[in-house]
Amino acid sequence: MEREKFGSRIGFIFVSAGCAIGIGNVWKFPYMAGKYGGAIFVLFYLLFLIIMGLPVMTMELSVGRASRKSAVLSYKELEKPGSKWHIHGWLCIAGCYLLMMYYTTVSGWMLSYAWKFLTGKFDNVASGSVGDVFGGMLANPTEMAVFMAITVILGFGVLSLGVQKGLEKVTKVMMSGLLILIVILAIHSVILPGGQEGLKFYLAPNIENVRSVGLFNLIVGAMNQAFFTLSLGIASMEIFGSYMSKDKSIVSESIVIIILDTFVALFAGLIIFPACSAYGVAPDHGPSLIFMTLPEIFINMPGGRIWGTLFFIFMSFASFSTVTAVFENLVAWPIDNFKWDRKKSVICNTIFMLVASLPCVFGYNIWSNLHIIGARDVLDSEDFIVSNLLLPIGAIIYTLFCVTKYGWGFDNYMEEVNTGEGLKMTAKLKPYLVYVLPVLILVILISGLLP
Repeated sequence: MEREKFGSRIGFIFVSAGCAIGIGNVWKFPYMAGKYGGAIFVLFYLLFLIIMGLPVMTMELSVGRASRKSAVLSYKELEKPGSKWHIHGWLCIAGCYLLMMYYTTVSGWMLSYAWKFLTGKFDNVASGSVGDVFGGMLANPTEMAVFMAITVILGFGVLSLGVQKGLEKVTKVMMSGLLILIVILAIHSVILPGGQEGLKFYLAPNIENVRSVGLFNLIVGAMNQAFFTLSLGIASMEIFGSYMSKDKSIVSESIVIIILDTFVALFAGLIIFPACSAYGVAPDHGPSLIFMTLPEIFINMPGGRIWGTLFFIFMSFASFSTVTAVFENLVAWPIDNFKWDRKKSVICNTIFMLVASLPCVFGYNIWSNLHIIGARDVLDSEDFIVSNLLLPIGAIIYTLFCVTKYGWGFDNYMEEVNTGEGLKMTAKLKPYLVYVLPVLILVILISGLLP
């Protein structure tokens, strides 16, 4: 059976960008930029996107497009006889499952808050009591399980229609809505009275901030954020390479994906910092920013119910685009490896994911005493394994597979990455890709394991 392909170039770009664009763009990047010196951090972030994120993305996509297969079989198709690179393919699949075991819960939080704002649940919440709403949600396993289940069932429901009619069609609508919403929200935030100070904190170069955090910490922070924002290392991008056409060079397509991802990250800051400045609220990061700081602002803002609803619809689109993209990996591997049809794979994965996501749901209430890695709760433990181990280790493996003679080989990678119209990768980069890039990713791996 011939492998399905994307129906259009914009479909491929939106789905791939949707996979990269996620919650981290909003709850981590703006905070990091403000903390680490504004424009100075952004410049380092862009530098590392180009010298680290771009090459690794081209490698994942090249492996996918050259093999026309998902994680495990892509390695088997391209590796030398008798080699064991395909073992990493199984780790990629495990990583995608583990990522979705907590990401579906967080995506459910976004849906829950969109519903709360839409139905006026925040209309009677007193200023200073917003944290109680979040705490109440975490303490309620039924509410969290329901919204997690909606996320899982909707996600696999979209994929049951196929790559073109389901994933591509729905993601085009979602990503278009996401990009329109983020611009509307940013414009509204920037023109708020008193918002200019926040804008200055976010984007003006701040040498004092750099001195206080240290240049080395800034560089490692920018490197980490640039690398993790693209979700590279667990084949979440590789699968879309397998559906790509050969018309455009992989370098050109990767640059467009990175531009979209960066656009969302930068504009998220334009929403957050002027609003925080206008209402005298200190910008935080992580869940507290999204579920406590920003709702506190919305309930005090004229038309706050509308702006809160729009913001959480935007966040739902951002998280759901990642969910459907990674779910496609989960659907594709049994089809490729066990010759299942799409319907069987969707049904089995839906049931498995509904059950496998429950520990994260229960980790905040009935299993709140459960700590898996050190003092980390269930979500933080799952996230630690994916973000601090599987992503950087996977990226090193993809790099070595593509550029060394022991794997697929540099010449084969160069031929695939440069097939099609557009920007090309030069062979002069080989020393950098072989000797420097793996060391930079190793720095990320080690820094993520240090206390």
